[in-house]
Amino acid sequence: MRRHASYRAFLVHRLSGVALALFLPVHLVVLGLALEAAALDGFLNWSAQPLVKAAETILVVLLALHLFGGLRLLAIELLPWSDRQKDWIGWAAAAALTVGAGFVVRSFI
Repeated sequence: MRRHASYRAFLVHRLSGVALALFLPVHLVVLGLALEAAALDGFLNWSAQPLVKAAETILVVLLALHLFGGLRLLAIELLPWSDRQKDWIGWAAAAALTVGAGFVVRSFI
């Protein structure tokens, strides 16, 4: 059962949700830094590092995976059962990776 594509999609959806939940407090702290220009400038300079940009890209991919995985779950719950559900997993993963690739391309422009 754990080798089934649906189980892996379930696992990715849950793990991406946990990662996003862990990121949220950091995001709120950064928003708080926006109240002080000097602190925000220091953070923005730090965030220009390649490792931070890579982490941001991973975060965007996780967000897209979570979004499209959630849409897949809604489709499974609300639409009639069909054999195409494996295809939905593939489409959800492809859409998430496309979003991540778009973010990478945009960050270098």
